Amino acid sequence: MPKRRSPGPQVKNIDQYEALRDKGYSKEKSARIANSEGAEHRGGIAKPYEERTKQELYEQAKKVGIEGRSKMTKVELMSALRNN
Repeated sequence: MPKRRSPGPQVKNIDQYEALRDKGYSKEKSARIANSEGAEHRGGIAKPYEERTKQELYEQAKKVGIEGRSKMTKVELMSALRNN
C-alpha cells in the first residue's frame, strides 16, 4: 500500500481520518470528524436521509451552510449533505 501524505498537524486522529477518507468522505469532513472530541462514540440516533422529508433535509443543509439548497431536489440535498 502506498504511503499517504500526512493531512497535517491540525488533524488529531490520523487513523480515524484515513479510515473516513477510505470510505469516501471529503478531506474537510474527515478532518472535522477526526478532530471532534468523542466523535467515535456518537451517532446512531438520526434517521437515514432517505427517511427524512425534503424540508428536514433543507433545514439540515441550512445548518451546515450548503449553498444553493433552495433550488435542490430531495436527492440533490441528500447528496450535498453526504459530500459536505
